[in-house]
Formats: sequence, C-alpha cells, structure tokens
Amino acid sequence: MKVSKWLYTVLVLLLLWLFLTGSTSMEEVIAGIVVSVLIALFASDIFTEKGLKNLTPKKIVCAILYIPYLFWEMIKANLDVAYRVLHPKMPIRPGIVMVKTRMKSDLGKLMVASSITLTPGTFTLEVDGDTFFIHWINVKAEDVEGASEQIPGKFEKCLLRFLD
Repeated sequence: MKVSKWLYTVLVLLLLWLFLTGSTSMEEVIAGIVVSVLIALFASDIFTEKGLKNLTPKKIVCAILYIPYLFWEMIKANLDVAYRVLHPKMPIRPGIVMVKTRMKSDLGKLMVASSITLTPGTFTLEVDGDTFFIHWINVKAEDVEGASEQIPGKFEKCLLRFLD
C-alpha cells in the first residue's frame, strides 16, 4: 500500500466526515480520524489509483463548487416536479431514455449517475459502460444525443473538470 494513496483516502474521507457532521467538536474530529484511518487501511487501493497526484487545487475548487451547483439543480428539479404534481392536468410524459456519458472513470460515472438520481424527476436505472438508462418524468428528447445533453450533460460540464 502506497502512503500517498492511503493519505489521500484519509484526507478525503475526513473532509467528507467533517462536512456531513457539520461539527468541529473534538469528539467528532477524533471519531472522523479513526473512521477515516480504518476505512483507508482496507480500501485505499479501491478508493484511488493515483494517490495525492489526484488532489490538485483546481480539482479541490471544482469539487467544492460542484456541491452548490448540484443543490441548485436539485432545487430546480424539485420545483419542476412540484409544478407537475400541482398542475390540474399533471403534464407528465414519463419514459425510459438511453443516454451516453462522456465520463471515463468509474468514479465519474458514479457521480453523474448519483447526481441524476438525486434530482427529482430522473432516476438512473442502469449503467452499462458509457450508457445510462434513465427514467425521466417528462421526456423532452427521445434521441440519445438530445437526452444526453439534457440529463447527464449538465452535470458532466462540471464533473469533467475534476474527475476525468
């Protein structure tokens, strides 16, 4: 096990722990360190292949900026779904569409698929290579290119900067 892979894994997991707990109390930080170290001992080879080379300032900034972008997309999707539910005619056109992703890494594909699922109105059913099958509450494009631009394309623009 390379030290850089292990350290990178510990740092990322600890930052994630601190972000999710929202606490900087001594007990929370110690618990986060312990959990991060234990997970990194067993999963650092799975977690990353590049170690600290992957942790550049540009990638860190892009990752931090992606969080509010994802929240904004989630808010817009929630409002859209609420409109469709509250509208008297309930204007939906559900269907399953096939889309292509430009993400090459498994982590990139996971992030795009999770981002799609987190936004109401879309749900990632299956990932097969660079092809995703998405359930869409209001199908606006049935062709692969059009659906790929409207669903994963908006997330990929941000994610391609720091994942692939």
